[in-house]
Amino acid sequence: MKKEVKDTIIVELGKMLGEFPHFYLVDVTGLNAEATSNLRRKCFKSEIKMVVVKNTLLHKAFEASDIDFEPLYVALKGTTAVMFTNTANVPAKLLKEYEKEEIPALKAAYVEESIYVGVDKLPELAALKSKNEVIAEIISLLQSPAKNVVSALQSGANTIHGVLTTLGERPE
Repeated sequence: MKKEVKDTIIVELGKMLGEFPHFYLVDVTGLNAEATSNLRRKCFKSEIKMVVVKNTLLHKAFEASDIDFEPLYVALKGTTAVMFTNTANVPAKLLKEYEKEEIPALKAAYVEESIYVGVDKLPELAALKSKNEVIAEIISLLQSPAKNVVSALQSGANTIHGVLTTLGERPE
């Protein structure tokens, strides 16, 4: 590969590192063409950009970045695919589907400005809540007391109405 091509790839990887807030390094050694195609299809449906890269070029892109990715260097062995995403837990949930097959396997991840190294971090990453999930949870917690008050007022109105109706129908 020519030096100009390598430089272009490093620049493109650097742009993607800046564009996407989260990425996963995945070992895809042993995936045949059909399995790789299926994985790419699932990534596309989940809005994950998957790129198979040379470890040395990714290493150079990491070095050129403003963020210190040094703990990820140990994961740059074998065949590496990078899954870029805007939602932190989506790739982890996708990789959990393949957990029994052990391919593809998580090598490392950069999620929520934290670095995770090792396949044992997959359950932890899958359990992370996305920004939208956290917002929905907060909204439901805020709405819950208001719903309880409205419900109590409505049931109280029915009770008072029932008591008044009963008293009104009672012979004197």
